[in-house]
Amino acid sequence: MPLVDLKEITKQFDNNTILNNVEFTIETGERAAVVGKNGSGKSTLMKIVAGTLEADSGSRMAQKALTIETLDQSPALDEALSVREAIENSLSTLSLAKSEYEALSRQLEENQDSQTLSRITALVNLLDFHNAWDLTAQVECVLTKFELKALENAKICTLSGGEKRRVALGILILKKPALLLLDEPTNHLDVYMVRFLEETLLESRSTLLIISHDRYFIDRIATRIVEVEDGTLRSFRGGYMSYLEQKTSILENMIKSHETLVKRLRGEIEWLNRGVKARLKRNVGRVEKIKLMKEEAKKNPSIIRKIKLELEREQKAFSRKESINKKKILFELQNVSIGIDKKVLIKPFSARVTQQEKIAITGRNGSGKTTLLRSLIGFNKPLFGTIDKKIDTIGYFDQHRLMLDDSKTLLETFCPNGGDHIEVQGRSIHVYGYMKSWIFPKEFLDKKIGILSGGEKNRVALALLLSKKYDCLFLDEPTNDLDIPTINIMEEYLRSFLGALIFVSHDRYFVDKIAQKLWIINPDQTITERYQSYSDFLDDEAIIQKIEEISTDKAHNDRREEKRQSFKLSYKEQKLLEQLPLLIEQQEREVKELESAICSPVFDRGELIRISEQLSMIKTSLEENVNCYLTLEEKKESYAS
Repeated sequence: MPLVDLKEITKQFDNNTILNNVEFTIETGERAAVVGKNGSGKSTLMKIVAGTLEADSGSRMAQKALTIETLDQSPALDEALSVREAIENSLSTLSLAKSEYEALSRQLEENQDSQTLSRITALVNLLDFHNAWDLTAQVECVLTKFELKALENAKICTLSGGEKRRVALGILILKKPALLLLDEPTNHLDVYMVRFLEETLLESRSTLLIISHDRYFIDRIATRIVEVEDGTLRSFRGGYMSYLEQKTSILENMIKSHETLVKRLRGEIEWLNRGVKARLKRNVGRVEKIKLMKEEAKKNPSIIRKIKLELEREQKAFSRKESINKKKILFELQNVSIGIDKKVLIKPFSARVTQQEKIAITGRNGSGKTTLLRSLIGFNKPLFGTIDKKIDTIGYFDQHRLMLDDSKTLLETFCPNGGDHIEVQGRSIHVYGYMKSWIFPKEFLDKKIGILSGGEKNRVALALLLSKKYDCLFLDEPTNDLDIPTINIMEEYLRSFLGALIFVSHDRYFVDKIAQKLWIINPDQTITERYQSYSDFLDDEAIIQKIEEISTDKAHNDRREEKRQSFKLSYKEQKLLEQLPLLIEQQEREVKELESAICSPVFDRGELIRISEQLSMIKTSLEENVNCYLTLEEKKESYAS
């Protein structure tokens, strides 16, 4: 049975039809990813599924008592709470369930009844589903994996937007609702956090509806891709790579169908040209059919071109084998150490950046990626060493879009001196033609920058940046807030860019497609330079980590075995351990007999002195034998464990 079922859904905003009579169903256990360009209706669809937005027409049916949780772009958290309090408070229902289970279990020991047993069974199922038997350990895991441990006592109101999203995401994966809706969940996560998120979601077997531009994340998580385009929905089975394969198959079928249509149309037009007026009157229906065929034949090439271009952007190969030795050196770094306020983030390293090199800076959040990028540009001075720049022009894209003026229109932004033409890489073209290539309709030219969405502003900033000529481009998280079609366009521009490119990104797919070299900021603050794909590096790193874990376990076991061997009893000690209990028992009997004799009136003073000395000697020997026995027994137990 579907969790949520949408029938004949239509939704408009300002006379713009976003969803037009669409059908959508999500079944238990499905992991559906919604793709499409910004403004196509992805978030609208998600909100209608969640029940937080009403459709203009159509129906929404959901299972009774269905729990739905959503990760929004700006999550609502109690600003007065600390990070740990916010996470723990969100799990109060599970904490109460565990307390109730413990109380009922104690009650059951005294009085068993069917009602209590039934309630305990329900509580066990709930706690098993959420793996809530040790909530403290789960909270600790989320704090550690999402790098929130250092912030656990910080108030929510003091956190950045990205940190708040990590807290909200941690809460949601612990709560495990029946249906989890995630809007760009990998934003503000480094690759290690993304991997933890992937593993957690796959292990949880939750029903998911996801909007994401992270194509590797989609490929690993999604069981179905839902494409939103021109107000319609189209489903594709499998992950992102399967989606591309199926789109390729659709393209091939469309080309064949178009060729067949054109062939049929030629035959019909020949018949029409041979006909006479009387025949035309008798075949009005056939003439109308020819008109419809002509309209379809006109429409098909543009649709085919569009799909073909999208697929070419995704599937175009790029070479990593360019020789860098003969190219012009643009940057030379000598023993450069990077940091903030004398705090070292990156230890001294040396490197060269040559013409047309494409370098990705990678590392965990907070490792100093953006600081390194800004130091290369010249915004920050290195703590030590020298950065020798041999270039004239630098282009910079930052996450705050500082190059845009909210009060200006798109036309004023691209043509500040008037007119309607723009220089793109030294070539003069009409501004609308250029904006169209960045998926902006003509009516956007008169819109103010300030009213655009975050994703649209990013698109404008990138279009503006990539229209100009630079010796070197610096990009800081350029894929954030962008849809996949826009990322494809950017990738095409960057692959053909003739200058050097240095960028920071957590998007593994983007890094794999663009970067020829990696600068990896390691946990020990050193930089490793690698000529390999980011995915290969991460796989190698995971293998090395696994080997280290195995080696650590082996060393631990070896030490434990050595310790056990050191506790192993010798043959003599083993025999002594077997004999001592009998000896101790005999000496204890002798002590009792001698103590009784001392109290006897039949012995004279000299005899009593002899008995007293003998008792003292036996007691000393008994104490030594007991201590020896306890030591040998402890040694034996230590070896056994």
